[in-house]
Amino acid sequence: MTQIKRLILITLCLTCTAPFKAQSQNTAVTQYSKGQLLSAAREITDASGTCALITLDEQSIPMVRIMEPFPPESDFTVWFGTNAESRKVKQIKNNPNVTLFYQDSDNTGYVVIHGKAQIIDDERQKEKWWKAGWEAFYPNNRAGFLLIKVSPDWMEVLSVSRGIIGDSITWRTPVVRFR
Repeated sequence: MTQIKRLILITLCLTCTAPFKAQSQNTAVTQYSKGQLLSAAREITDASGTCALITLDEQSIPMVRIMEPFPPESDFTVWFGTNAESRKVKQIKNNPNVTLFYQDSDNTGYVVIHGKAQIIDDERQKEKWWKAGWEAFYPNNRAGFLLIKVSPDWMEVLSVSRGIIGDSITWRTPVVRFR
């Protein structure tokens, strides 16, 4: 995002949140229904095509990589395919807490999913989630192919273009809790 786009986004956020300044700190983040937030999150995640998967390495340093997830399930469980030898597999086995970041296609918002990841090595699940074209990455009949399943604990949703904004004082974004 260019510096100008960032300034426009910040200006829009501050302008849109002005009416909330005289109210309590939590007013802006609690005014949205769960349905509104889930709908906006679904639009953003479905349109994004990619997301960032953040894991923690052995020294608890965040490691970020771009991923091509499958569209989230109805409960916002997210699946990925990966190589069994990738660093992310070892990191998830060491610490299953992960974060997914989806950027809105118009750059005016995002969805952040915080959850627990599992490494799945089940043949039926791998067959279900296999993508045509992955043969080039797994030439030996899918040897070394695993799945990552992320079950959401909670999700943050911000979308200026959909009128979903954060708190005017703290900038805290609206949250959906799954557990």
